[in-house]
Amino acid sequence: MAHTKASTKTILSIAFLVLIWGLSWSIYKVTLHYTPPILFAGMRSFLGGLLLTLFLLPTWKKLKWRENWFRYVISGLLNAAFFYGLQTVGLIYLPGGLFSVLVYFQPVLIGLFAWMWLGERMTFVKVAGLLIGFIGILAVSSGSFTGQVSFVGVALALLAAISWALGVIYVKKESGKVDSMWMVAFQFMIGGGLLTALGTGVESWTSITWNGTYLIGLGFGATLGIPIAFVIYFHLMNTGEASKVASFTFLVPLIAVLTGTVFLHEPFTYSLLLGLVLIVISIYCVNYSSKKKEIALLE
Repeated sequence: MAHTKASTKTILSIAFLVLIWGLSWSIYKVTLHYTPPILFAGMRSFLGGLLLTLFLLPTWKKLKWRENWFRYVISGLLNAAFFYGLQTVGLIYLPGGLFSVLVYFQPVLIGLFAWMWLGERMTFVKVAGLLIGFIGILAVSSGSFTGQVSFVGVALALLAAISWALGVIYVKKESGKVDSMWMVAFQFMIGGGLLTALGTGVESWTSITWNGTYLIGLGFGATLGIPIAFVIYFHLMNTGEASKVASFTFLVPLIAVLTGTVFLHEPFTYSLLLGLVLIVISIYCVNYSSKKKEIALLE
C-alpha cells in the first residue's frame, strides 16, 4: 500500500513537472518580445531563488555556507547562469518548440554522464540509444545547413543541454553533503545574480516593457518555472536513478512543440518530426531496463 502511494505521488510529481516545463517554452518565447533576454533570465532566476530562500529561512542552519559555498557556486553556474543564459538567448534564434527538442537531448547526456561519474551501468542498448539520439539531433538541426534554422540557435541549445546535464549530475553527486532545498535556492540566487549583472552591463533596463504579458512571464518563471519545478526535479533525482528519472522529461518537448504549433503558429516540419521521434526512441533506449539480466558493455 505504501509503495502504491509512493508510486502515485511520483507519477503526479512527474506529470506536474512536465506540464510546467512544457508550457514554459511558449510563455517565455512570448515574454521575450517585451524584455532583453539576459535580464529576463537573470531576474526570473534570482527572484525564484530569493522566494525559495525566504521560505527556507526557518531552516537556515541547514545552509552551512562555509562548508558548501563552492558547491552552491558550481551548481549556480551550471544550472542557472549557463543554462538559463544560453536558453533565453537561444530562444531568439529558434522557435520555442524546436529549441526545447534540442535542449531535452539532456536526458541522453545524463545517461552518459551518470555512467561516467555516478557508476550507473552502460549497456549495448544505451550505446545504441546514444547513437540514435545523435542522428535525431542531426535531423532536427538539418534546417541549419540550408539557412532555414539558425546554426547559432542550435549551438546554444546543445550547450544549454550539456550545461544542464552536468549540473544535474553534480547536484546528484553532492546530494549527501548539502541540503537539496538550499542547493536549489542558492544556485538560482547566485546564477540569477550573475545573469542580472551581465544583463545590466550589456542590455538596457529601459528596454523592458512592464506590461501584463511581461509580468505574467516573469511571475511564472519566478514561482512555478524555477523554484517549484526544480525542487520537484531534484527531489526525484535524489531519490531515484538519475538516467531513469531524466527519461520522463522527454514529454516536455512534445508539449512545447504542441503548444508552440497551436498557440504561436510555429512551423512543424517533417525533419523536426523525424528528429523528435528519434530522440524519444533514443531516450527510451538509454533508460531501457530489461526484466532479464542486462549484459553490461562497460561496468
